[in-house]
Amino acid sequence: MTGQPSRPERQDTPGRIPVGLSSASVWPQPARAAFEMSADLGFDGVEVMVWADAVSQDVDALSRLSQQHGVPVLAVHAPCLLITQRVWSPEPEERLRKAVVVAGELGASTVVVHPPFRWQRRYADAFPELVEELEETSGLKIAVENMFPLRPPNTLNRLRSGRTNSGLSAFKPSPDPTDVGFRNYTLDLSHAAAAHVDAIELLKRMRDGLAHVHLADGTGASRDEHLLPGQGSQPCAEVCEALAADGYDGSVVLEVNTRKARNPQQRAEILAEALLFARLHLEPLGA
Repeated sequence: MTGQPSRPERQDTPGRIPVGLSSASVWPQPARAAFEMSADLGFDGVEVMVWADAVSQDVDALSRLSQQHGVPVLAVHAPCLLITQRVWSPEPEERLRKAVVVAGELGASTVVVHPPFRWQRRYADAFPELVEELEETSGLKIAVENMFPLRPPNTLNRLRSGRTNSGLSAFKPSPDPTDVGFRNYTLDLSHAAAAHVDAIELLKRMRDGLAHVHLADGTGASRDEHLLPGQGSQPCAEVCEALAADGYDGSVVLEVNTRKARNPQQRAEILAEALLFARLHLEPLGA
């Protein structure tokens, strides 16, 4: 792809926090459906989750979708999941570098990335410096996301053998990026629920560097639920209201699980409800 495409612009109300749609929220539909639904429902843009869907890996295809539907790409989520360890490259550093290049070509301001897995030793050791380097050279925000304490793959064997050090997190040094300290963060409320972390306290720790928010809910179960906001125990409304009150200048992206929707129409209805929740609670007082 040559040159940098012009980025579709939405005519936003001054001071309004943009609300985007994660392409993960339309799964099992492909990434193109996120652009279609974002345009139809009135989202301000899309966060592209890079994973097995070939379109999510293709900057030219994503650019065409963005232009066709008049929907900007707000963020690119680097392929960090266990199921995406071979997307673009088997090397996690190369995957992150590629995500930064793609985000720049699509006009996105933010790249979302998870803390390194413990077994990615070289990557984990160099991760803070790599993030700093990429931010300096690209001008983009590399927003490190809070996770929850997944156990490493061999933990079950340790449990069966009677060894008790099963509290070791799969992330190095921690699922909480504020334990290291980065310039930019992504706050994910579903991950906060799974980690049994106080989301308001995490918001306070991230506040000066908060660049991006994944709006979803959770019950406190040990898995990543990504419920609709308001359907779990997380303070989704309070977090949104705090963002509005603080003059937050990043994006809020709905990253919710809609896989139980019976058809695309029902999925659209679910996402419209979640968008209404976000708009309501992100509205500045007195607006």
